[in-house]
Amino acid sequence: MYAVIETGGKQIRVQEGEKVFIEKLDVQADETVTFDKIVAVGADAGLKIGAPYVEGATVTAKVLKNGKAKKITVFTYKPKKGKQRKMGHRQPYTQVQIEAING
Repeated sequence: MYAVIETGGKQIRVQEGEKVFIEKLDVQADETVTFDKIVAVGADAGLKIGAPYVEGATVTAKVLKNGKAKKITVFTYKPKKGKQRKMGHRQPYTQVQIEAING
């Protein structure tokens, strides 16, 4: 069984037991989080697609850790003006393990 959840403005396909990185949530490690914005639920019987979300479907996940991704370099410049700027960015994330899909 799999589900497509919406979190952090993104849609992610998840299965039970899978570890995924999502946009940072305001929860601590070892807590349980429930996603209720389920776009689709697929099983052997077929696929249920919501309009916009599947009613009564939830996905339960355990938060493994919060962290930051590797640093990327952002370099902007304006040609022929001598203006340039170099910055770095580290995107925060939350790693969760999917425990149950209720659909």
